[in-house]
Amino acid sequence: MKTDIFLRAIKNRQNLKFIYDLQEMTIEPYYVSRNRNGKKVIYGRLKSINEIRKFDYDKIANIRVIEAYKFSPLIPINSFAV
Repeated sequence: MKTDIFLRAIKNRQNLKFIYDLQEMTIEPYYVSRNRNGKKVIYGRLKSINEIRKFDYDKIANIRVIEAYKFSPLIPINSFAV
């Protein structure tokens, strides 16, 4: 269920709001993956910080998709690629 919500939000470039470790987070989701232990994680950028963070599925609760705003992903430009 969580994966479906996350994948739909990533595909439609919609922000997510959820509770993580008893704190409310608003992120721009980038991708879903597994960590070294095989547990699912989601990577996303916090709205207030210009940094991509990893969020464990086990600690995520009360997921809401914010449909009113679509974001453009920040893609780092490699200066060596020509």
